[in-house]
Amino acid sequence: MNSTVATSAAPAFSNRAAGFSLAALGAILFSGKAIVVKFTYEYGVDAVTLIAFRMLFSLPFFAFIAWRQSRRAVRGEIPVLTRKECFKVVLLGLIGYYLSSFLDFLGLRYISVGLERLILFLAPTLVLLITAFWLKRPIAGRQWLALLLSYLGVVLVFAHDMAQTSGSAVLLGSAFVFGSAFSYALYLIGSGELVKRVGPMRLTAYAMSVSSIACLLQFFMVHPPGVLIQPPGFYGLSLIHATVNTVLPVFMIMAAVSRIGPPLAAQLGMLGPVSVLFLAFWFLGEPVTAWQLAGTAFVLAGVFVLTARRQAASKNN
Repeated sequence: MNSTVATSAAPAFSNRAAGFSLAALGAILFSGKAIVVKFTYEYGVDAVTLIAFRMLFSLPFFAFIAWRQSRRAVRGEIPVLTRKECFKVVLLGLIGYYLSSFLDFLGLRYISVGLERLILFLAPTLVLLITAFWLKRPIAGRQWLALLLSYLGVVLVFAHDMAQTSGSAVLLGSAFVFGSAFSYALYLIGSGELVKRVGPMRLTAYAMSVSSIACLLQFFMVHPPGVLIQPPGFYGLSLIHATVNTVLPVFMIMAAVSRIGPPLAAQLGMLGPVSVLFLAFWFLGEPVTAWQLAGTAFVLAGVFVLTARRQAASKNN
């Protein structure tokens, strides 16, 4: 009897441990894209070129998965999307991945990696604010505490960076990245109901494919085809950006969610802004200051308050 219980418990523990590992590593790899972006900018390219090459190398992966999912729909294994749902997928792809990534890459020209990651981590609080003002949902006291902690943390790091570098550059870069977080928050809100019918893997594959096509169209509208010719090092960084910092984290986090659930996966995602501080110090020489650590702690505390509340609510349900 005891051996049977131990045998059944071992795979469950192994599955849960794999989920924790996948969520943590996925968050770190995804946050590390900012480091690769900084290195890629040294080749003198603009944000349009940078994001176009990222999507060019990642498109085959997402297009293949999108094709597989569409074949399953044809065979009747999963629901066929309606015209309205197709329109929503296109819109979400343009808002959540195309616009969000473009604004993020623009912002990274002007601000530190640490500040960029903290601003992006405001997305959950922006979802809360948008739903409060748009959908008229009241904000509870605990949620106000989360907002206060998160924005206090960003203000600390923002003020520190303003004092250390050009104030106008920090202001412009922060505005771009905040716009990125805002557009991604709109994506999260818009995909809430659709993902229940479409499924996370299918929605991500479709939305990323739409985003990739939009980025490539923008590239050819802005630049002549000759800009596709770049130094070998640029191609190498773009390939790393597309695979290690885009495709792999997406599927790692999806696999983690299937093993440990969305609330725990979201909490482990908080490793992202912490890891990027030390990655930026290691690879870029950006200092890790007490102000940055304090700001990071406040932002993570705010996000933890939100995710912990959602986890408790899901258990009660």
